Amino acid sequence: MIEIKRFYFNDLRECTMILWDETKEAVIIDPGCYTDTEKKRLEQFITENSLKPVKVLLTHMHFDHVLGLGFVTGRWGIDTCLNPDDKEQEAIVPRFCEMMGYETPVLPDRTIDIHDGDTVTFGKSELKVIATPGHTRGGVCFFSKENNFLISGDTLFAGSIGRTDHPSGDYDALMKSIMTKILPLGDNVEVLPGHGYPTTIGEERLKNPFLQPF
Repeated sequence: MIEIKRFYFNDLRECTMILWDETKEAVIIDPGCYTDTEKKRLEQFITENSLKPVKVLLTHMHFDHVLGLGFVTGRWGIDTCLNPDDKEQEAIVPRFCEMMGYETPVLPDRTIDIHDGDTVTFGKSELKVIATPGHTRGGVCFFSKENNFLISGDTLFAGSIGRTDHPSGDYDALMKSIMTKILPLGDNVEVLPGHGYPTTIGEERLKNPFLQPF
């Protein structure tokens, strides 16, 4: 059984998640912790629960999702998993950090490639990688069929979808990803987005204005 802890970090209220199971092995998804206080909150939770982080998973490489990447990879000596189609975002991170008044985070020299259909494992658990291009070219979601949840990053939100006006964003591709990759997973699947509140696929199918026929 996978357990999940969500943190909302930095001024953009990005949702960083820690997932773990009975083995205490854990993955950290989209570490957006920026201030020393935010980093200490994350570290304290991991320490107090005797968790053993084994890898970082990125849904995409927008700056607000990686502000704490250097901290977590250095603190626990772990690798970062990323869709290689999103490596182009690395060159853009410093520009957006400067625009938004953040120090540019330390990014890893190398990442472990993950692709559509891959399985990421930790402890006795696994997550399926679902490529969902649109918000960025290399955006992915992480799906647990056994635990009935989807980590949607900035692909799908409660009542909205990811913006597509940043470099490599593509509205048509995003809508195709949602319609063909996410909605077929089933209405009862819980959706845990990269900003905002959890929802379900069924709730979004019924009420999300971007998913309604016109």
